[in-house]
Amino acid sequence: MRDLAKLPKAHLHLHFTGSMRPETLRDLAAQYGVRLPSALLDGDPLRLPATERGWFRFQRLYDAARACVRSEADMRRIVHEAAEDDAAEGSGRLEIQVDPTSYAPFVGGISPAVEIVLDAAREASAATGTEVGVIVAASRMRHPLDARTLARLAAQYVGDGPGEVLGFGLSNDERRGDTAAFAPAFAIARRAGLALVPHGGELLGPDHVSEVLTDLDPDRLGHGVRSVEDPRVLEQVVERGVALEVCPASNVSLGVYDDGAQVPLGALVDAGAQVALGADDPLLFGSRLVAQYESARTEHGFSDEELADLARSSIRASRAGHATTARLLAGVDAWIADEAPPTGEAPRG
Repeated sequence: MRDLAKLPKAHLHLHFTGSMRPETLRDLAAQYGVRLPSALLDGDPLRLPATERGWFRFQRLYDAARACVRSEADMRRIVHEAAEDDAAEGSGRLEIQVDPTSYAPFVGGISPAVEIVLDAAREASAATGTEVGVIVAASRMRHPLDARTLARLAAQYVGDGPGEVLGFGLSNDERRGDTAAFAPAFAIARRAGLALVPHGGELLGPDHVSEVLTDLDPDRLGHGVRSVEDPRVLEQVVERGVALEVCPASNVSLGVYDDGAQVPLGALVDAGAQVALGADDPLLFGSRLVAQYESARTEHGFSDEELADLARSSIRASRAGHATTARLLAGVDAWIADEAPPTGEAPRG
């Protein structure tokens, strides 16, 4: 079968702390004398119920990992290793998401935190060949005024190239906060020309997707898989051209679906949705980007041509510039053309 690590693609849903290699987390914990929970060290993907208690456990583990990131050097290491790992998996464009408030206390504020990540992204892009752009994300757990501050900060560094801020996001537990209260922050980001990429429609259903579409007018939606539960909402997603950043491993680890085969990937694609596969938090969920494509192949029956279409969708949904987009799309065409298809391969259905 064609090697999925050689398939050019864009990675649009990867969180900064969650991108860490397990060995990096161990190194940092040892350096700072932090005792980590065993669930971060055992090598097993999380399996949690899709409840507030399940999310609380996930958030505590995430916070424990984040507490090990305490210097500029740590932040630079994470960005560089994320780019290396993506490059090894065929990702020519990585759009990594960071909430700078988490690291500001160690580097002198939110502006230095953003600038460190951007500078590291430029260096990592040059070193690996994978173009790294940055999404600045606010948290639903904080006051909406904090989100406005971050949107104004993100607007200062807007661009589509390596080491520039391409988008503004909203993450954390979908059940928290008032979506409409974050609309002013997203309006600031929209005026600056940033892509609007909030989370929605993973822990909550299609009503939440509709709410995010109405209040925040996103370009992409982090997850969005639950839109499939209401044909009218899914139709709205498709008609508005909102790309869905689908992260199968996350959906299973957080208890949204029992296994990867239940993730409605095929239904979303068949409905005409623009889908970009993402790894979300591989540190906790135990699999990176290629594993999501492997799931599409083995659990959903996607042919190589259909996998190539997923890769094309991710590239087109990215904020990469025209030259990068054209180069990556040409690489997808070459991936299909240069290798003989596996014997007996047939499209789904």
